Parts: sequence; structure tokens; C-alpha cells
Amino acid sequence: MSDAVAEHPAPDTDLDTPVLRRLSTLDRFLPVWIIAAMALGLLLGRLVPGLDAGLSAVEIGHVSLPIAVGLLLMMYPVLAKVRYGELGRVTGDRRLLVPSLVLNWLIGPALMFALAWLLLPDLPAYRTGLIIVGLARCIAMVLIWNDLSCGDREAAAVLVALNSVFQIVAFGALGWFYLQVLPGWLGLSTTSARFSVWAIVVSVLVFLGIPLLAGFLTRTLGERAKGRAWYEGRLLPRIGPLALYGLLFTIVMLFALQGGAITSNPLDVVRIALPLLAYFVLMFGGSFALGLRLRLGYAKTATLAFTAAGNNFELAIAVCIGTFGVTSGQALAGVVGPLIEVPVLVALVYVALWARRRFYPTPRSQRAARAR
Repeated sequence: MSDAVAEHPAPDTDLDTPVLRRLSTLDRFLPVWIIAAMALGLLLGRLVPGLDAGLSAVEIGHVSLPIAVGLLLMMYPVLAKVRYGELGRVTGDRRLLVPSLVLNWLIGPALMFALAWLLLPDLPAYRTGLIIVGLARCIAMVLIWNDLSCGDREAAAVLVALNSVFQIVAFGALGWFYLQVLPGWLGLSTTSARFSVWAIVVSVLVFLGIPLLAGFLTRTLGERAKGRAWYEGRLLPRIGPLALYGLLFTIVMLFALQGGAITSNPLDVVRIALPLLAYFVLMFGGSFALGLRLRLGYAKTATLAFTAAGNNFELAIAVCIGTFGVTSGQALAGVVGPLIEVPVLVALVYVALWARRRFYPTPRSQRAARAR
């Protein structure tokens, strides 16, 4: 079997250690940090009048400079983690590549479109925000979920690199299709005339293109100068927390500016969460079942399922803010995503490990079962 198709499960994953303990402190308490940022933002909005005007004094496009810096900081460490050199292996295992592309770029966006319309028919701004979330394929946290579930580490790196590049090419066209073309075909209302596909394209080019280039150069030059072991063992842990700081800063600003709308309609957050929960479960379950059907082996099946189920909420938030504004319902819909992503996907890691024992028994577990 060639290196291109061999499985590479995470070798240092200790299954005897509870999943939550294998998460870093920052990742383990991500929902806590997000809730704290929301509360701080609501308090800031009440205590600082005229905050919106102050933030808008200097803008990049239609995004205030402080928020634009926060969005770029949020994206850069994520893209510095991607192993771009692994893209050369991507055509080596088409049994994994083709299903991943279909799930990520056809099924995933279509499913989120259906769930958004089904569960939020009366909330067009939140619905649009969720559709944009469905277009943003996961390129960050998926590597963590993949490792925790003993997925194929190298295959995950390849798929993440592919999704990073593909988003630059396809995001704007898919946004136009799902927000304008498909609703028109189905007799549904389209996004308002103020919406511009070009605004989405510009947002993607700025808030994905710039950090993608920076991340690519950081990895290329860093590995060339010091080697991969130093880059991933020393540099990445230092710049990695910048993503969380950028995310939390963006959430504080968003909730400071949206405080009135949020406190007057708290159940809206719950309604936004419901399609996301359904999406995670359906995408993960369907993808895992497909991996079983294709006989990919456990490691690649877990990788296929987690790369399909996750979303790039950082990009979705950046696009929503860049296109519709920081006070928009679309931006709020993007922020709800990471609030529930960690607990739901941690639960799915447990599901994957259970499925491993159930559908992929090792010789040792088979002998133990016969002994009982």
C-alpha cells in the first residue's frame, strides 16, 4: 500500500484519558470564554454610549478597523496550521477525496440551506447567516476533533488544505447560488437588493485571502528556516491563541453593538442553535455511515465525518460582518455557531470512539468478547 492511501491514525492519542482532558484548557472552556465575551459586550454596550460611531471612524471597506484587525487575527493562526505541502497527496486516495468534496461542497451547503429555511422561515437575517455558515467549510477545529477520535491525521491535513484553497475559488459563487438563484427557482424570497455577491467575494478575499497568504508564507519560511518539528512544536503554540483572542474580541464588539436586539429577543439565540445542532448530527452521522459503506477503515471514516460536520465559523463571521455589517442578524447567527460547536463535537468524538469499538473491533477486543 502506498503512502498516499495508507491510514495515519493519531499515534499519541491515549484512549484511556477522557476526551475533555485531552483538550487544551483554551479549547475545553471555549463555550465559557464565548459566554463571558457576550456578557462583557452587553455590559460595554450599556456603559459606553456612541460606541458604534467611534468604531466606524476608520473603516476597511464597510468594516471598522478594530473589528477588521480582530477578524484577521482570528483567521491567521488557523491558516498557519495548515500543511499546504500535503496537497500533493490529495489525488492519491480518490475513495476519500471524492466523498469529501461531495459532502463538503454539495451536501453540506444544501443541508444547511434546507434547515435554515425549515426552522427559520420568519427570520431572514438569521437564515441568511446560517446559509453562509453552511458554505464555510471547517479548516481549524476539525484537526482537534480528528486527533481526539483517532482519525487519520495526514488525511485530515490534506482535506483541510484543500478546503482552504477551494473556499477562495468557490465561496462567492456558492453564496450567489444559495442566496439568490436557488431561492428564486423554488419560489422563495431572495436576499434583499442591498446584498451584493461582490461584497461576499471581497470579504472572502480580504478575510481569507490575506491570512491564507500570511499562513502559507509563515509555514513555508518557518519550516525552511527551522524545520517542521520546531514550527509545529514551538511557533504554532505561540501564535495559536491569537485566533481565540481575535474571536473573543469580535464577539465582545458584536454584542456591545447588538445588545438591545439580543436582550429584547433572547429566544432568537435558541432558534439559531437548533438548525446548527441538527446540521452537526445529520452531517456527522451520514458521513460516518458513508465511510462504513465505502470500507474506508475507521481512521479515514472518522476524518471524513468530522471534516464534513465542522464549519469555519471564523470565516462565516468575517463574511457576515464584511457584507451585512457588525450589527446585522447575519453576524449574530455566525457567532452562535462556536458557542455550541465545542460541546456538540466533543459529544460526537465519544460517538466516533463508540462506533470504533462497535464496527471496527481490534483482534484484542474480539478475543476479550469471546472470552466473556
